[in-house]
Amino acid sequence: MDVSKSTGLVLLAGVVGYLLGGGIHAPNPLRSIGSVSAAAPLPKDIYADSRNRLPLPRREDMDDYGKQVFDEVTRPEPLPGTPQPSFRLYSPKIAKPMGEAHYYVKYETGLSQRLLEIAVLVTAREMGCQYEWTQWETHGRDLNDPRHIEPGLIDVIKYNKPLVGLGEKEAAVIAFGREMFGQRKVSSATFAEVLRLFGRRGTVDLVELMSLYSATAAEVAAFDVQLKEGQKPLLPPQ
Repeated sequence: MDVSKSTGLVLLAGVVGYLLGGGIHAPNPLRSIGSVSAAAPLPKDIYADSRNRLPLPRREDMDDYGKQVFDEVTRPEPLPGTPQPSFRLYSPKIAKPMGEAHYYVKYETGLSQRLLEIAVLVTAREMGCQYEWTQWETHGRDLNDPRHIEPGLIDVIKYNKPLVGLGEKEAAVIAFGREMFGQRKVSSATFAEVLRLFGRRGTVDLVELMSLYSATAAEVAAFDVQLKEGQKPLLPPQ
């Protein structure tokens, strides 16, 4: 889809309006993974506290192992934002390794916060995940957030613009994500470029980072995770 068409759809979505909660109105047919129309209340199977199909897990309802995992995965993180207890906590033996993996790819791979932001954005964009895209575009446009990147770079990903004038690492990550998720096949040339820039460990870490966030997109779809209350969806309709 070209930029003018994408922009037109964004404007249309803005006119119709998106808002979480509120009174009962006619639903907006434009919807992507992890979003809710402003013109509709929360779906009937969505819990208000969690904004997904399961209520927030409660620490007091867990056994000793579950409480230990709960404390680990809800601890404050270096990046802004306090983690909400995840539906994964209903299965602590899943929540623990998944939480550790997410912490590793966000903080311990050696990738810069800039490249982390780009990798998650391109994954969310290619997966059509409104929830993840909206959170991370908000991070990226916040001047006080360490994940801040220039608005033009966000728009390259958002509107599938050509990778012209970008740094080689930025362009490689975007091309990698577009092929991996959009085309379902990574070319030899694209893989070789990523390998040259990031090395073997860095390439594995980058793939796993993007794969984890593609798994998050699947979870968002399954549990119908809604945007935060009052949050405007930022990903254009697919």
